[in-house]
Amino acid sequence: MGTFYDDSIVPDHLRRDFDVYDRIRELDLDLGTFDSWMGRDLKGAAICSVIFHESGLVYLSGYGYGPGHMYDDPERIKEGQDAAQYVADSMLGRLHWALSCGGEGGDLNDVLYTVKGLGMVVSTDVAFHGAPAVMNGFSKRWQSVFGGGGGAFAEDGEDSNYSGVHARSAIGGFTGRFSIEPELIVAIPPELAKAIIRNRGWIFPLPPKEAVRIRAEYQQTQGKSA
Repeated sequence: MGTFYDDSIVPDHLRRDFDVYDRIRELDLDLGTFDSWMGRDLKGAAICSVIFHESGLVYLSGYGYGPGHMYDDPERIKEGQDAAQYVADSMLGRLHWALSCGGEGGDLNDVLYTVKGLGMVVSTDVAFHGAPAVMNGFSKRWQSVFGGGGGAFAEDGEDSNYSGVHARSAIGGFTGRFSIEPELIVAIPPELAKAIIRNRGWIFPLPPKEAVRIRAEYQQTQGKSA
């Protein structure tokens, strides 16, 4: 585990006993590269992807994906679940680089727990009941990585940790050319959040000048470790 997690207030009976990245490798998930995530900055941006608060709360913006509106058909629900899982995978990459790009010492192992998920499921069918089932594709993937009884590593509904379990709303009835847009709030140690904010600010992607600085520092670090 990371230093920030080790020094956190998480009680012993709720501490993870696994490395999050081991699970990510077992699931064959691609977190992307520094260059792919840091090739963008806030120039001309209307919104950001991640906000860090000094309390340790981290807010991840929603991301819409999927083949189109949902309706209560098992095959269509499965398509929505797959789309929701894809968004979870993308958020894992986003959160990894948001936590680690500045070299403050944090990464996904420093996620203490997951606070809240919201899934907005596109459906023009007023009788649609499957929004929670669609959002389960997101929640189960998140639990697979961080821990939870609905995840891929649970046995008989139990996992060794539950930091992927979150309070959640799943709401249907929107319009759009995608299936679902989940958003998420997680908690990290306040000390890590403050270190990130002091070093590069509270926002990801970074402001253009900070992005240039962080990219240069990262390349210098990579050159020293090569």
